[in-house]
Amino acid sequence: MTRSSPPESVADLQRLDSLTTRTADPSGAPAENRDRITVRDPATDAVVGSVPACTPEDVSTAVDRAREAQQSWAERPVSERAAVLSRYHDRVLAHRQELLDLMQLESGKARQDAFEELLDVATNARYYASEGPGMLSSERRRGAFPLLTKTVEHRHPVGVVGVVSPWNYPLTLAVSDALPALLAGNAVVLKPDEHTPFTALRAVELLREAGLPDDLFQVVTGRGPELGEPLISSVDFLQFTGSSEVGRIVASQAGEHLIDCSLELGGKNPMLVLSDADVSKAAAGAVRGSFTTAGQLCISFERIYVHESVFDDFCDEFVERTRRLELGAAYDYGPDVGSMLSAEQVDKTERHVEDALSEGATVLTGGRRRPDLGPHFFEPTVLTDVPESATLSDEETFGPVAAVYPVSSTDEAVARANDSDYGLNAAVWTEDTAVGESVARRVDCGTVNVNEAFAATWASVDAPMGGMDDSGLGRRHGEHGLTKFTESQTVSTQRVVPFATPRRVPGWVWERFMIGNLRGLKRVAGLRSRVRAVAEKLPGGRR
Repeated sequence: MTRSSPPESVADLQRLDSLTTRTADPSGAPAENRDRITVRDPATDAVVGSVPACTPEDVSTAVDRAREAQQSWAERPVSERAAVLSRYHDRVLAHRQELLDLMQLESGKARQDAFEELLDVATNARYYASEGPGMLSSERRRGAFPLLTKTVEHRHPVGVVGVVSPWNYPLTLAVSDALPALLAGNAVVLKPDEHTPFTALRAVELLREAGLPDDLFQVVTGRGPELGEPLISSVDFLQFTGSSEVGRIVASQAGEHLIDCSLELGGKNPMLVLSDADVSKAAAGAVRGSFTTAGQLCISFERIYVHESVFDDFCDEFVERTRRLELGAAYDYGPDVGSMLSAEQVDKTERHVEDALSEGATVLTGGRRRPDLGPHFFEPTVLTDVPESATLSDEETFGPVAAVYPVSSTDEAVARANDSDYGLNAAVWTEDTAVGESVARRVDCGTVNVNEAFAATWASVDAPMGGMDDSGLGRRHGEHGLTKFTESQTVSTQRVVPFATPRRVPGWVWERFMIGNLRGLKRVAGLRSRVRAVAEKLPGGRR
């Protein structure tokens, strides 16, 4: 099926428009009285619909509605909230064809790449429905006085969570972070990217069908520069995924309003191929890691450092596999690489490639626009001989372009991988997994995969995922991906003996008692440390 013939699930534009006015227009103003934003299919540039251009007043209305709904939601048992996520898992899978079609229609990506998003959302829903309630349980902590002080940590929802999601992963990044926020007892106000609103709208509608209260999850469609600050100033926590440049502005505004934020930002991600790596497997990983979603992926590889002893063989294999990729647009699993989002994205990619060539780089394959396929297609591209003076040597391209560099040692590979302002994702390829894990710990990135591109860490939703340095703040996934949406509260109860000096006890008696107590606690702590050190040396011990 070609892009000129959209599937039936997305052919009814009136249905999509009614979904928008029902979900994304909190003011309730008649559609004919509102400014609207046109949504286009990137693969053809055809108009597929429009959504309201919401205003700051709409944001305020949406937050007010969400805040009112949040109070009763937070009072529900966490088991009931988890049940909604569990049902959502099933609905996402049941409506997968429609969601896949919508993602392809709005983002232009290949169907396999869209399917990875759907798997991610279902996985997060299942994980937090199952494991989340335990993470939210009140926990006993060590009190000031053993046996005499009872200390408990409780977790309360922050209130209303704002989510600003980008266009490149319109399903995953619209709802995967929102799911733990909802489980924690919060309401959510989502501002999806104006290029990809319909996927987000349908995803939220499925949540409501799964039992989420109507007003608890609000969607405001519109332009980021107009809605960003009003949203930040109104919510209690902000989840943002986007560029490092915009992330700095978001962090500054969050700081001004004294709200916490979690930011996943840009990356210039490195891949390291060691001297003993299986070249064929490494090249296959490089193809997946560099060209998924046409390279428009924050965790994709743009810098590949290969030991000189296998450099030529790796390049040959990488180029051959890249040339075999099918570039195109269809609502099936035919094409391997889809369209880029917009002329702006293609223009930037082309500028980076042309600048590199002018500085002395060599194109091993690709490097061209493909207007014969559609307005925003660019060939998967492999470069070598890229000098440091080239723009793409250190600036994120966010397109299907990877530069390959020879290195003389593992130390050089690590040093060059770390020579960046970014620190989001990386990979190490080697036949010796113990060496790979050791090298991975030396790479300054929030996630590092050994013998895998990005799926191993991304899909390990029990572990945190996020960036170092200019690649962001905070983490998604795992316990942190849930508890960041809560406020911790410590409640201590002192029993028998008060913490302050008793009035009827001489000061010097109390002093000796307390000093003896502290010394005893230190001995206990020392014993605990020695036991832990021995345990770490045992097979399978934590290091």
